[in-house]
Amino acid sequence: MLEDFQEQQKRKMARARSVMDFTMGTLLVVIGGWFLTYRAIGINPFRREPSVIDYFIGGLFVLYGIWRIYRGYKKDYYR
Repeated sequence: MLEDFQEQQKRKMARARSVMDFTMGTLLVVIGGWFLTYRAIGINPFRREPSVIDYFIGGLFVLYGIWRIYRGYKKDYYR
């Protein structure tokens, strides 16, 4: 009985972490995509030309966002 309860709690936690990973991953990909394309979109809040740092940060955000989405899909939290 206790084992069933613990297994149920693990599944609930894995589901909650998965939803958080999907949400954060999507948000990070959107922010990274904005950093990569804000010049083409025409929204320039920095009032300067994009630099290499902007593209680097955008790429990192996109890569980390993809990793979070993958981790949420995989749901491999408890090995």
